[in-house]
Amino acid sequence: MKTFRHQHQRPKKNTLIIGREAVIKALKERKQLERIYMQANSTGAWVEEIKALAQVELVPINKVPVEKLNSFNISNHEGCIAQIAKIQYQDLQQIISFVVDKGEVPLFLILDGVTDIRNIGAIARSSFCFGVNAIIIPDKGVGALNEDAILTSAGALEEIAVCRVGSLMKAVDELHLNGIQVFASEMTAEKNIAHIDFTVPSAIVMGGEEKGIYPALMKVCDEKFRIPMTGNFESLNVSVATGVILYEVMRQRQIV
Repeated sequence: MKTFRHQHQRPKKNTLIIGREAVIKALKERKQLERIYMQANSTGAWVEEIKALAQVELVPINKVPVEKLNSFNISNHEGCIAQIAKIQYQDLQQIISFVVDKGEVPLFLILDGVTDIRNIGAIARSSFCFGVNAIIIPDKGVGALNEDAILTSAGALEEIAVCRVGSLMKAVDELHLNGIQVFASEMTAEKNIAHIDFTVPSAIVMGGEEKGIYPALMKVCDEKFRIPMTGNFESLNVSVATGVILYEVMRQRQIV
C-alpha cells in the first residue's frame, strides 16, 4: 500500500449524482451510493420516494442546510445530491462463507458509532495489517468512507471487505448463527484482554468516540474485555485501542 498524506478535499463532480430524478434513478438501478445529502426543509413526493428507496438500499440520508449543498459548487442540485460509493460494499453472509470455505478462522470487526474518518482510516489500516476479514458498519451513524477516509487508511479501505448492514443487532445474530463469537471492548470490563480466547471464530465490537457501544448491542455480545493501562487516563483513542486488540488476536493465533 502507498502512504498518503491526509488532505481534506471537496468531492469531485464525477463522484456525485446531482438532482432529484438522477438520485432516484441511481437508487432504482441499485448503484452503490455512499450517502445522500438532502436539503433539510425539503418536502414533496420525491422526498418520500428517495427515503423509501434509500432504506431498501441501506444508503444513509443526511439532512443538511442549503449551504452544505452549495458548498459542492453545484448550482442545479434541486436540494439533493448523492455521493457515489468509493467502497464496494459486500454481503456479510457471503464474506463469512468465503472465509470458512478457504479454511480460515473468521475475524470480523464491528464499528458502532465511529464517526471520525481519521479513526476509521486508521482502523482500516490496522485491520488490513492484522488479518481482519471484513469491517462491519451500520448504514447510519458512521463516518463516510470517502476519499479522505481512504487516504487516511493508506489505501487499506480499498483492499479490505466492508459490509454495510441495516442493523448491527441483526449482524450479530448472523455471526452467532455461523458460530462466530462476538467480543466487546469495554474499559470497565472485569476481564483482561489476555484472558479472552481469540483463537476461536471472532468478531470484535468497537464503540464510538463519544458514546461507546450501544447498550443493547453490548448485551448480545458473548464477552466483554478491557485493555489494561498503567496511566490514570480515561481511555485510549478508538483507533489505537483497535490496533492493540488486533495485535493480541494475531499474537494468540500465531502461537497456536
